[in-house]
Amino acid sequence: MSQDNKVRVMKEWEAGQGENAWTMFKVISEFVDGFETLNKIGPCISIFGSARTKSDDPYYQLAVDIAAKLTEEGYGVITGGGPGIMEAANKGAFEADGVSVGLDIDLPFEQFVNKYVDKNLNHRYFFVRKVMFVKYAQAFVAMPGGFGTLDELFEVLTLIQTKKISGVPVVLVGKEFWGGMVDWIKNVMLDKYSNISAKDMDLIPIVDDPQEVVQIIRDYYNDKTHQLKPNYTM
Repeated sequence: MSQDNKVRVMKEWEAGQGENAWTMFKVISEFVDGFETLNKIGPCISIFGSARTKSDDPYYQLAVDIAAKLTEEGYGVITGGGPGIMEAANKGAFEADGVSVGLDIDLPFEQFVNKYVDKNLNHRYFFVRKVMFVKYAQAFVAMPGGFGTLDELFEVLTLIQTKKISGVPVVLVGKEFWGGMVDWIKNVMLDKYSNISAKDMDLIPIVDDPQEVVQIIRDYYNDKTHQLKPNYTM
């Protein structure tokens, strides 16, 4: 790199330092808003899934049914607040007179707040949003989705595996959708390369029925050693 280019690069870098300072305050503001709002809503379940799922897709109705049943169990529902599976889960909670939370994110496409959200938090930063998904969830339900759903799912699994949060239930819904991934995790990640422990496979049960989702979560909290409380995430 020429000397002129080195000087230019450093000038551009230094010019951006003021923005970094302001970013810190924006991040703190999002955390404060999230903690103050979600501390008051009671125990919830975070439901992940695709924004692209249409309302006539069987998984959409499945998400509605799961959220409704979780509401009947006394839980609120937290989603990303957008369309698709997120809308379906919020709809199930809303129509069952439960707490329906949306953690909205500013995106160039796909994202808008669906009409079934009754408590919405808007986010600029994905990492702040992830903390909110995790800290106030007593369990996680992963419906079929894309890169964002995988990102959220594996973030949660990593936090549980490394004991940064409690080992709360994580339930994959859709054997047809998730089965191949779970087989790869077992056959390649575990058996061939030993990159995880055998007990880690217990973290990702797959079900197809809404009542199975409820039962897994119910069984976990029927064990008196497990308490309903915010997760430690920081």
